[in-house]
Amino acid sequence: MKILVIGGAGYIGSHVAREFLDRGYQVTVFDNLSTGREMNLFEEAEFVFGDILDTEAVSSVMERGFDGCVHLAGLKAAGESMVKPEKFSTTNICGAVSVINAAAASGIRCFLFSSSAAIFGNPAYLPIDENHPKDPTNYYGFTKLEIERMLEWYDQLKGLKFASVRYFNAAGYDVRGRVRGFELTTANLLPLVMETAVGMRKELLVFGDDYDTRDGTCIRDYIHVNDLAVAHVLAFEKVLQTGSSLSVNLGSETGVTVFEMLDASRCITGQPIPARVVERRPGDPPVLVATSAKARELLGWMPQYSDLDTLVESTWNVYRDVMTDSRS
Repeated sequence: MKILVIGGAGYIGSHVAREFLDRGYQVTVFDNLSTGREMNLFEEAEFVFGDILDTEAVSSVMERGFDGCVHLAGLKAAGESMVKPEKFSTTNICGAVSVINAAAASGIRCFLFSSSAAIFGNPAYLPIDENHPKDPTNYYGFTKLEIERMLEWYDQLKGLKFASVRYFNAAGYDVRGRVRGFELTTANLLPLVMETAVGMRKELLVFGDDYDTRDGTCIRDYIHVNDLAVAHVLAFEKVLQTGSSLSVNLGSETGVTVFEMLDASRCITGQPIPARVVERRPGDPPVLVATSAKARELLGWMPQYSDLDTLVESTWNVYRDVMTDSRS
């Protein structure tokens, strides 16, 4: 079968493309390389340079005939979305309209959307399941929720079947070392820890250590990107099998604290990783974790690599090259 991976040169997109390739799919990557990296492209996959806001380019590539497409192109910095909503409106919402319209017109059998648990906002209960109220607290989460709502309407009106895969934090790198291009701009904890370990940052800032958690720091949910990629494939195949759309959350149900991530990173890297506790960030919930119960039941998805040591070690394997190059 043929799959189009939009945003397939990015961090998550490259791992998703790799998983589809490993399972024998014919993969085409569509990316403008604004945040994606050429080194994350694979020889077995065809690459088409293009932008999701270019409706003609999107329609042209869709017309090649695909069984499905994966939409991973978009902006994801929640903090920035609160300062530059117009930027997120254009890229995330207008971009999604462009891609969804092209998919519906071309007869795509399944539209696979990389969504986010940010659509739920502050937790009313934990762990967060699919029935949790959807009340995003940042504009990034709002854009993801609006895209999901569009897909529900296109399912009703155009028969476009979809799968929305929601998660908080993708982390780690391909355990077989086939993706080596790290994100150039990131606000996620583990890459920030690694940037400190290799000397790209002077210190790691820990935003508060007086939360009501097991060590006083915030708890967040991390899913290894290889496990996340598998979930995308399983969701796609389930939609094709049943002919019905679906939405699933992916989570660990327990999460990792900032100090636990820091301690594991110090142990695995052998680096001191200086850190300094500063004031809390406004609006940071103490705990954000989701449940994968529905994904386990519906898709048979079971994470294999989302333990803390594998998350840290697979990331260190990529960032260590930066430190080695700087010392040579």
